[in-house]
Amino acid sequence: MSWTDERVDLLKKLWADGLSASQIATKLGEVTRNAVIGKVHRLGLAGRATTSRIRTARPRSNIALFPTRSPQVQYRTFGNTALKISPEPEQRKPATIIPLTLPDLEPAPEGLIRLVDLKENMCHWPVGDPMEDGFHFCGRRKNSGSPYCEHHSAIAYNPVAKKRRAM
Repeated sequence: MSWTDERVDLLKKLWADGLSASQIATKLGEVTRNAVIGKVHRLGLAGRATTSRIRTARPRSNIALFPTRSPQVQYRTFGNTALKISPEPEQRKPATIIPLTLPDLEPAPEGLIRLVDLKENMCHWPVGDPMEDGFHFCGRRKNSGSPYCEHHSAIAYNPVAKKRRAM
């Protein structure tokens, strides 16, 4: 299908009458809605004289119906009491610090344990900075179920604290 002068004139007339692109495509026949939209843009017919939709007045927002709040802050509680402002913040009790008792270290294996020398039954605790010379792993005998020896497991894992609630 090609756009002849007669079809272009009919397109302009229907567009000016306010028909939608789908309605124009149906009236022209053998053309899609997208083809009509493309031709309208190429012709520069973006503005319409009228629209096919019925324009109704939009309802005004309800903001104007409510009086403005006074700048004075009001401390009344209606509904959710979680939003109520407490007069004084509650004083927190200082946390009790339980001293950490570490088990004694076993004798270290001979030499530095590098990553390639590390075995499954050795402690995987890193010692030193990996970017510097002398970096190695602990290498002591590890606990079952942990990648670390008893000493390093005590450092790595915090004991489960008893939860207390102040009532």
